[in-house]
Amino acid sequence: MSRAGARQTAGPLIKFSLFALVTSAATALLAATIVNVSFTPKDTYHAVFSDVTGLETGDDIRVAGVRVGEVEGIRIKDRTLAEVTFTVTADRPLLAGTHAVVRYRNLVGQRYIALTEGTGDVSRRLRPGGTIPLSRTQPALDLNALLNGFKPLFAALSPNDVNQLATEIIQTLQGEGGTVNSLLAHTASLTTTLADRDRLIGSVIDNLNTVLGTLDKRGSRFSDLLTQLRRVISGLSADRKPIGESLVSIGDLTDVTAGLLKDARPPLKDDIAGLGDLTGTLNDNQTTVEGVLKRLPNKLNKLTGTASYGSWFNFYLCDFDGRIVLPKTKQVITPELHVARARCGG
Repeated sequence: MSRAGARQTAGPLIKFSLFALVTSAATALLAATIVNVSFTPKDTYHAVFSDVTGLETGDDIRVAGVRVGEVEGIRIKDRTLAEVTFTVTADRPLLAGTHAVVRYRNLVGQRYIALTEGTGDVSRRLRPGGTIPLSRTQPALDLNALLNGFKPLFAALSPNDVNQLATEIIQTLQGEGGTVNSLLAHTASLTTTLADRDRLIGSVIDNLNTVLGTLDKRGSRFSDLLTQLRRVISGLSADRKPIGESLVSIGDLTDVTAGLLKDARPPLKDDIAGLGDLTGTLNDNQTTVEGVLKRLPNKLNKLTGTASYGSWFNFYLCDFDGRIVLPKTKQVITPELHVARARCGG
């Protein structure tokens, strides 16, 4: 290979090597940042707690909110205590009076250990490998007990307000006093709302007292009512089989009735229409109808007398008169006939 060819090949190789080196360094730096890998020297310490529920290996060690280390391990000490082993960067030496507090990192339940300076000689240092005793440690707040105590308050708030208020309560009780004003503002808003509805709440209580008083005065009747109701229910329970059978029969009757109405509907419709025509005719001849109704009783009495001997009518000739005019002579004859028998006496 000529020198010119070698120079042409070496150029891209050097560029590729530089690119691979920079990429590897950036990747390593990103990985170290993600896993919180620190290359600075660290000192190891121990702390004894009465309860470290929720604390995990790898959780943060913070000073004034700044991450300075992490939890390395947790073990049981003297059967009832927990000893936490943690590391802190060597440039952050701890004082002999340092306090360790387990705090909530968020509402999901993650925790961290906050280190704070205690009272005493600030010149004394806690040697690496030293232990923070139980008297200078504090476990995490029991969030379940806290939130259960606020159940009546949470019932009157929306879910977003509950989340915000819970966060502020936790932060306040863990020493972050900057949220006290916001917490008091939410509490004041709730109490103001309840005060604005004081009249309504009082009216509800008064009405409830009235109802309870009425029930108390009529306690014996109410008791009798419950007794009778229990008897009715017991009777229905005992007769549930006949009731069920009757319901089946009622269903069959409904089906039959539905078919009957379906078949009778067309002629019933025609009858109703004819009845309308009849009433119209009677209304148009109202005078004639009234005359007939007035004379009808006398007519019925006479007809009843003629049918008194059986299922037929007897007619007798009791009186007869007439007028006959002869055609040629123009003579007028007036024949008459009168029967003087008992049947014609009426």
